[in-house]
Amino acid sequence: MTDSNTAADSKIDHAASLKYWNSVPATTGSMLGEFPSVSRIDLQGSKSFLAKVRRLIPGVQSEGKFHQGVDCGAGIGRVTEGFLRHVCEVVDAVEPVAKFTKVMEDSQLKRDGVFGTIYTRGLENWTPDKKYDLIWVQWCVGHLTDSQLIDYTVRCRKSLTENGLMVLKENLSTHFAGQDMYDSEDSSVTRTDAKFRQIFQAAGMEIVKSELQKGFPQSLNLLPVQFYALRPKKFD
Repeated sequence: MTDSNTAADSKIDHAASLKYWNSVPATTGSMLGEFPSVSRIDLQGSKSFLAKVRRLIPGVQSEGKFHQGVDCGAGIGRVTEGFLRHVCEVVDAVEPVAKFTKVMEDSQLKRDGVFGTIYTRGLENWTPDKKYDLIWVQWCVGHLTDSQLIDYTVRCRKSLTENGLMVLKENLSTHFAGQDMYDSEDSSVTRTDAKFRQIFQAAGMEIVKSELQKGFPQSLNLLPVQFYALRPKKFD
């Protein structure tokens, strides 16, 4: 990893990140940077990508619901509400902002038993204590340093069931020189595709499928969003 790329993640300040997210309302619009119109496209893209991955990997059930999933960086539960509850029987949630986890705790999904354990903590401080068939990580790892993201991915790798799957969905850097980009507003980093691939390699994960999210309106000038379906590497 180059010095120029490492510099971006060295600016991450978890206290500043929490201060930012505690300052925004617990609404779908806030979770999406005030672009709530992209939610339907985002959720449909995730559904389509997961369906393709499930058909691709031997041993992963291609139809029906996984038993245990987890929504990492869950916010107020938008992804579980619109997508994960349709593909998992039970979905845990990991989210550091208490006012967001309260929305999930008070939700109909919690009363219906769709939400399982809801952890109010950052991903850097979360160590899974159960096995997961699906770990879904979306629009949140920019708040982790590179080393924290490697460590987190290792913990996720170890918590997958035998045929479990981890999917990471994140913005990609558009830096003119191919570097990660630091955002001082919420103290986060937007990484390059090359950086993500280095991190997955270091964490002992292999990419079984990767593609760009399609369908976002060009007029919004959003960053490209990439899916990565990850499985533990098989070592000879």
